[in-house]
Amino acid sequence: MEVPCVRVPREEGEATRRQLAEADLIDDEYEISVAEGDLYVPVVDPEAVSDDLEVVSRPVSERETQTTPADLLGFEPSYERLGTAALLDEDDDERARAIADAVVESDLPLETVVNKASKVKGETRVRDWDLLAGEDTTVVHREYGCEFALDLSDVYFSPRLATERHRVAEQVGELRRASVDENGAKRERALDMFAGVGPFVIPFAKRGAECVGVDINETAIEYLRENARRNGVEDRVTAICEDVREVAAEYENWADRLVMNLPHSADDFLESAVTLASDDCVIHYYDIQHEDDPFGPGERAIREAAEPDYEVGVETERVVRSYAPHELNVCLDVRLER
Repeated sequence: MEVPCVRVPREEGEATRRQLAEADLIDDEYEISVAEGDLYVPVVDPEAVSDDLEVVSRPVSERETQTTPADLLGFEPSYERLGTAALLDEDDDERARAIADAVVESDLPLETVVNKASKVKGETRVRDWDLLAGEDTTVVHREYGCEFALDLSDVYFSPRLATERHRVAEQVGELRRASVDENGAKRERALDMFAGVGPFVIPFAKRGAECVGVDINETAIEYLRENARRNGVEDRVTAICEDVREVAAEYENWADRLVMNLPHSADDFLESAVTLASDDCVIHYYDIQHEDDPFGPGERAIREAAEPDYEVGVETERVVRSYAPHELNVCLDVRLER
């Protein structure tokens, strides 16, 4: 069976394997193979692979010694992986229990199984989970070389957005102008207005940015501080538990880069975003809109908030994923220049 594989020279194989493992991209259902001096590592999501690695389609063998949940169930279950946890979205309790038992009995490195018990709710955007296997809902998730501890019951975190977060993080350091620190060195200043446990802040800081993460969820902020320590960037991360609208005046004209990942209501915070923005600032604005005009409402809202004090230029319009029938989760990368 042909599957997407990263192809690297054999001497670079172990370093590449570690890189892919840290990003949780290795497809455990297939064997890593060697041919003509190259190593082929099967991957689960070729679009999430770093641009500096080559992805090819290649026939590879399934792991003979690995028992998968599908082997035990007789059908392919649907679930997301987050660290050593499997996240289910099953309405049938008996089916959910059967999948959980199969996950635990399989050879996959998964210890915890939870099933969604509610939609995302409240201003902290958390949901209820039924714990079907494992001791609790705390996990450690690895993504593109970063490590995130979190409790699914207390914070919002979506593994589906890993590729999007990596896309944005790779832009850090590319701004035409950046703020100058006390030593006279240019250091980009980035502020995540709804930071959670730090999936944007931590990779930004690892790329050298001075970062501020703001969130109204106290538990998320505690995890953000812990994750800054885990990743060795605590000296470049300030974590603030507060409504960002109450913080904006303190950081007026501070941010060279802003993340606004609150798709249902980010427009309510655009006045604060304009206050936070430096003279040359990029905003990553996330929105959910109808497929007939997914980008127009966001752009109009940003222009209304920022003009005429800033020139507004839309640099990227990107569909992140389908959200619901005829609705799209999108991102606009917008540059504000005073």
